[in-house]
Amino acid sequence: MSKDAYIHRLLPGSPGGPMLFVFHGTGADENQLLSLGRELAPLATIVSPRGDVSEHGSARFFRRTGEGVYDMDDLARATDKMAGFVKAHVEATRPSAVLGLGYSNGANILASVVFVAPTLLDASVLMHPLIPFEPEVKGSLTGRDILLTAGKRDPICPPNLTTRLEAYLRADGADVTVEWHEGGHEVRPNEIEAARRFFADATQGV
Repeated sequence: MSKDAYIHRLLPGSPGGPMLFVFHGTGADENQLLSLGRELAPLATIVSPRGDVSEHGSARFFRRTGEGVYDMDDLARATDKMAGFVKAHVEATRPSAVLGLGYSNGANILASVVFVAPTLLDASVLMHPLIPFEPEVKGSLTGRDILLTAGKRDPICPPNLTTRLEAYLRADGADVTVEWHEGGHEVRPNEIEAARRFFADATQGV
């Protein structure tokens, strides 16, 4: 898969440092999480792809037929394409660590990549993911660090599905941390601070 499989932006980081892939939410684009990515991982090379699916003009990473109802065939297509895109950038750069950050639809595609290529990313932050299916992990997540962030009153991603995803990831060996807030689908400061600490820990000594 080509490094140019997606329209994307790339912000150079420190040579030999980590690489951070950031994945936007529905209706945003490759610019949405760039500044947050730089804030959370100051030394990282940041790669931010734009979703290649349009839903009434809103960019997404895979198709759906309704809120929380995914086109599973298109999700499989998008996951394989994204895993190849990430791998191509990693192989070209050889970073010290490979990190992922996704919000909403971006968290969903990142989670799906983690399921099919569990050794590709060292640490991932999934902000408000919605995984309404039982994932099949192709391998083991042992040694992989994952931070889930979620709202206790999120109308898009019910808390019970976040808890279920946590259980799936733990069962496959991942080291999972969960950060909650009292609100809905929005990102709040405590999530950002948790992600900052998480990435600092993940890159310590690399």
